[in-house]
Amino acid sequence: MDKSAKSSPSQPEPSIPNVIYRWDLDKTYLRTDFDTFMSLLKTAFEDAGDKRTVPGAATLLRELRQSGGGRARICFISGSPRQMRKVLTEKLRLDGIEFDEFVLKPNLRNMLTGRFRALREQVGYKLPALLAGRAGVTAETREVCFGDDAESDALIYSLYGDLLAGRIERSLLEQILRSAGTYEDDAARTVSIFESLPHSEAVERIFIHLDRKSPPGKFDRYGGRLVPIYNYFQAALVLFQDGRLEAAAVVRVAVEMVDRHAYSVEALRNSLQDLLRRRRVSLETVNSLGRTIADGAGERDMLPALGSLPGTRDLLRSLARGLRDLGPMSEQELGPRPIDTPIDYLAALADLPRRHKQK
Repeated sequence: MDKSAKSSPSQPEPSIPNVIYRWDLDKTYLRTDFDTFMSLLKTAFEDAGDKRTVPGAATLLRELRQSGGGRARICFISGSPRQMRKVLTEKLRLDGIEFDEFVLKPNLRNMLTGRFRALREQVGYKLPALLAGRAGVTAETREVCFGDDAESDALIYSLYGDLLAGRIERSLLEQILRSAGTYEDDAARTVSIFESLPHSEAVERIFIHLDRKSPPGKFDRYGGRLVPIYNYFQAALVLFQDGRLEAAAVVRVAVEMVDRHAYSVEALRNSLQDLLRRRRVSLETVNSLGRTIADGAGERDMLPALGSLPGTRDLLRSLARGLRDLGPMSEQELGPRPIDTPIDYLAALADLPRRHKQK
């Protein structure tokens, strides 16, 4: 497995993390286009400074790094080839992102050894990498996973969480790996790592960035643990509700999106209303966030220090007052509540695009 030390060796590595944040890169952190050969070629030769970050992602990652008293770990696992390590780590450095682990796909080795199916197959790559990253971690350590709707992140992260929780038997895991087209040695390694790990409800939240604008209902099969998001303001709101972020951190994410990416307050308000309609945040959470921001004064007033432009501060204060005073939606406006039922992973696997069957 290809790993690196954290990006800032001058700071001691947290020995016992209280939470691990696992991130994909392409279409989750980076605005990557590889849907055509020419776009893939362009991506491969981009310099670090040319790579674009998904709005709000950099600020959210920095806030998560500082959360939990500095005991949060940031781990990247990407399908990008190992040959891109230098440019990707340089991009993260430019964005001020510290990390503890960085796993990239051994595509060159796969090509040289004739493992061509592994070039696109993700389950047999990401799942054992996730499980291996759990080795040596205490059972009490919780995890939050970030992926996108371009490949199979929703299935892989959900399966990872259910494996750690002991809800998947070995026989079903083996069947899933065969159906995914995983090579036998990768499947055997996955099963071996899985059986060596203690069981715990480790994965508390999964975010899927809807880069391809997939309908959120597409992910209903994965239950309430998984939240499809259109942007990282939505992720920050859910993490505030989960107790993983303070109100000031949510504001800083919003400031980046407004100041640097031209998001309007109306767009942020619509994002919040979308989460309310989908019952992914509660009205109490929204009102509490609004009160904290709008009613602050003196030393408690976070906006003067956080808004880089006076206009941004005024806009966010107006938004906060709206959140503080927001009333309940009618039942007609609200969607169905997320339902947690056992996930049919074989059916979910069959529904994935460009599925590669075992030969």
